[in-house]
Amino acid sequence: METKQEVREAVREPAEASRIIRRPLQEEVAIRLRDLITQGLIAPGTRLNEAVLCVQLGVSRTPLREAVRMLAGEGLVELVPARGAVVRRLTRKDVLDSLAVLKALEVLAGRLACAEAPEATIAKIEALHAEMMDRYAERNRLAYFKLNQAIHTQIVAASGNETLRWAHEAIQARMKHIRFIGNEGPEKWASAVAEHEEMVRSLRARDGEALAAVLALHLDMTYERVKDAI
Repeated sequence: METKQEVREAVREPAEASRIIRRPLQEEVAIRLRDLITQGLIAPGTRLNEAVLCVQLGVSRTPLREAVRMLAGEGLVELVPARGAVVRRLTRKDVLDSLAVLKALEVLAGRLACAEAPEATIAKIEALHAEMMDRYAERNRLAYFKLNQAIHTQIVAASGNETLRWAHEAIQARMKHIRFIGNEGPEKWASAVAEHEEMVRSLRARDGEALAAVLALHLDMTYERVKDAI
């Protein structure tokens, strides 16, 4: 686990956002923990120390435990007998298997979205992309990443297939840290951005085959961008 100062910086929320969004405390704690795990500030394989995290996050054990249970449900955390909650560590095979399934799901979703999505849904995805590009210009990796993941989620949701959406969400949830490190370094990040720009162009044109192709490329390249860090 990183230093207390680094953790405090990572979990600090903008004052404006805290005034606008009111969430149950356990959900807020889950967001903060999820961000720490996504960024690698709590590394894979690390046992979550309740006493330390309560101090660092400024909460009691009850909301922290509720938050940990939420993350365990997402697959980010494992509840290990005699060890407690441990951040899930993915092997190369785990990553390859997960990306293969995500690729199949997103390719199908892309074709369906181009055929089925209402104009308002496409406009929403374009707006998310524009905001993501703003965060890219600022080099705000965490904010960029959250919008990036929202775009993938919205493309899948635009398919209109709830079973597909459910399966995609389950796999994507536990892949957050792996997907995040795919943007490490300017060249990797720039190539991922270029793929996203092509996704949005293909969706706007309702070209299902083009969108399916760039989504497949994007998932293949994700592994190439992260394999050395696993």
